[in-house]
Formats: sequence, C-alpha cells, structure tokens
Amino acid sequence: MVSDNTKIGTGLMFLGFTFLFLGVIFLFDSTLLALGDVLFLTGLTFTIGASRTIRFFSRKDRIRGIIAFFGGVALVLFRWPVFGMILQMYGLVYLFGQFFPIAAASLRDVPVVGSIFRQPSVERFFSSFGSGGDGRRAPV
Repeated sequence: MVSDNTKIGTGLMFLGFTFLFLGVIFLFDSTLLALGDVLFLTGLTFTIGASRTIRFFSRKDRIRGIIAFFGGVALVLFRWPVFGMILQMYGLVYLFGQFFPIAAASLRDVPVVGSIFRQPSVERFFSSFGSGGDGRRAPV
C-alpha cells in the first residue's frame, strides 16, 4: 500500500520534471526552471520523507555532488539558467550515478526499448556509472 505522501510526492516530482523540461525547451526560461527545481525537491521530500532527504543531502562522501546540485539551483534562482542547469546535471550524475546501472538493468526487460539496452555499447556505458559490478565509484 502506497501512502498518500508518496503519491503526492510522485506527482510533485512529475510536475517538477515537466517544468524543467519546458524550461529547457523554452530556451532556458529561468522561471520555469526555478519552479521545476522547487517542485522536484518538494516532491522528493514528500516521497522519501524529510529525515531521509536531509540524511541523503548531508552525506560527507557525496559533498561534491550536493554542492554542485544546490549551487546549480541557486544559479537558476539568480537567473543564470544555462550554467545552473549544467551544474545541476553534474550534481545529479554524481548523486544518482549509482542508480543508473540499476535503471538500465530493469529497462532491459521492457519490450520496446529492451533491445536497445541489451546492446554491448549501451551496457558498457551504464556499467561505467556507480558500482557497475567492479566496485568503482561514479566517473565524475
């Protein structure tokens, strides 16, 4: 059973991604990007809980990604959207890089896109992120 907070958080994260996508499509509109950032962070907090969100964003081993992500959010809020989004992307890859091989492995079983994710070059690309089977960290 999924709680109401998780449902609300998932919806807010979807809206956040939608506004981020629209902000990029409309030539890095800083208002849409800022709204997407706020909705994404709010949705993440609702989805996994406040204490787990604080614990995730206060880990010492990921301080580089945390500073990059929140620095990018600050740059977007200060109307430097292109540099802010570049910094946010770096922070997201650093923070969530270990999740990419897991997502790619689950997408291999999807009927339409599974054949793409089974290609050797795509498998090598996703195995380079995170622990990827050989214990390495994210390549950033």
